[in-house]
Amino acid sequence: MAKRRSTKDLTTEAQVEQYNLLSPVLNAISRELKELSKKKQDGVLSKLKVGMINKILEPIKQLLSGEPTAQFLELLDDETLPTNSDAVLVLAKVQAAMDQFSKKYHRLDKGRFSSRWSTTENP
Repeated sequence: MAKRRSTKDLTTEAQVEQYNLLSPVLNAISRELKELSKKKQDGVLSKLKVGMINKILEPIKQLLSGEPTAQFLELLDDETLPTNSDAVLVLAKVQAAMDQFSKKYHRLDKGRFSSRWSTTENP
């Protein structure tokens, strides 16, 4: 018999919904910044771009605040304005943390031969 996870080791449906909202936006921004970085690695981001990126990073930091990876997440500095390559590195850390969150709370659903979120509402 498979050992059941404690509900304290699970995420919530609300967190899954937040993940599903933020993850595609993070992926799109990361792709765009990688392309920009290829053209101008040391180009400085504008204050507007930093603000737009941080608007996505803030709720992600909140979502992941209880996770071990939270200590490695940061917002972009809107005072010193990072370079394109600096921003790519920050977003890469955030993407890795989001991937780890997804892997941590997914489990194999043998009945459907696929994986699904394991939540407190639906362990």
